[in-house]
Amino acid sequence: MLAACTSSSSSSGPAASSNPKTAITIGASLSLTGDFSADGQAFDKGYLLWEKDVNAHGGLLGRPVKLTILNDNSSPNQVVTNYQTLFGQDHVDLAFGPFSSLLTAPASSVAARYDMALVEGAGGAPSVFDTPSNLADHNVFDVSLPVADEMVPFVNWIRSLPPDERPKTAAYPMAQDPFADPPVQLAQTLLASLNIQTVYSSVFPEEVSSYKAPADQVAASGAQLVVLGSTDVPTVNAFMQAFEQQHYTPKLFIAAAGPDQGGAFTSVVGATNANGMMVPNGWYPGYDNPTSRQMVNEYIAQYGGSASGVNADVAEAYSVGEVVAQAVEATGGTDNSKIISYLHSGVKLDTVQGPVKFDALGENGDAAAFIFQWQKGSFDQVLPNGMAGSVQILATKPPWAS
Repeated sequence: MLAACTSSSSSSGPAASSNPKTAITIGASLSLTGDFSADGQAFDKGYLLWEKDVNAHGGLLGRPVKLTILNDNSSPNQVVTNYQTLFGQDHVDLAFGPFSSLLTAPASSVAARYDMALVEGAGGAPSVFDTPSNLADHNVFDVSLPVADEMVPFVNWIRSLPPDERPKTAAYPMAQDPFADPPVQLAQTLLASLNIQTVYSSVFPEEVSSYKAPADQVAASGAQLVVLGSTDVPTVNAFMQAFEQQHYTPKLFIAAAGPDQGGAFTSVVGATNANGMMVPNGWYPGYDNPTSRQMVNEYIAQYGGSASGVNADVAEAYSVGEVVAQAVEATGGTDNSKIISYLHSGVKLDTVQGPVKFDALGENGDAAAFIFQWQKGSFDQVLPNGMAGSVQILATKPPWAS
């Protein structure tokens, strides 16, 4: 039985610990506490689920895998310390990334100094790939959908509507975060070209105490469309609560992140209020991918709940393990220089999120791009239109439950 590492600073699977001398060691830093803890704990489960699976099938190259996870408390300073410990003191063979672009950028710089590949699933902001260390070393690889492009399917759907059915006004509140802002800013530019008037656009500190004022301002604007730059459930919940208090329901409400976190989202905002909420992502629990379905079933067996409650962070984390495993097997070892070259070779890899093919910067140019929406308790794929698995979008968000 594999225990989740949600309150401990490190973890390792039983198969790995049974033969530590020959184990392939993998280090990671995650936000098990602090502002990103909901996501960090979901990533923890995804990493550990992959560790359990790979060891159940004989490990890598016939060696068990031992995963060590240190808690960074959602702090950029602590994430640097953690990776310095993992590389300089623990001498891990391989590295998995942290949660959020905010922490991935400094983590990748540490990895570059130690000539380590950093494969990650939640650091897709342009700022991660524009760091001097990555431009010089090209050592960071994001298995997930590039952040800036996430809202494009939603914009394309708006464009497909007859002009008289498009929203007339839009608000763009954004938490100050390198993950949250780029997709919202691109969406604002593209939607403005469709003559959708911007009635609010502002960046606010990524602190819970700073959410109420911009949320009230958006409500006062009466925008028909809200595109929220968010990284987590608390940000989205704060805006939903403020909107409800102001008796304001936008016709369309899409958030950069938060509604994709399954039961962690609906348990906070309520299943009824979640109805109509949209979010972009590259994966969802009903994704028609055999390995994804298997992972979802294993997750439910391990942690309980239902398929709709499986956080997309779990798939992002699990995909990191899959990519690293394929690189290790292909290169015949844990030589990070060989792994970096292999991942930059244009090879196409397979994960529970779909295909992965890294460009020169380390972004996944083959990532799937979807928009999802909560509809009557179900987390459904709604865009792109006509794609297998897409259901009809709920074009008007129902009023708040109270």
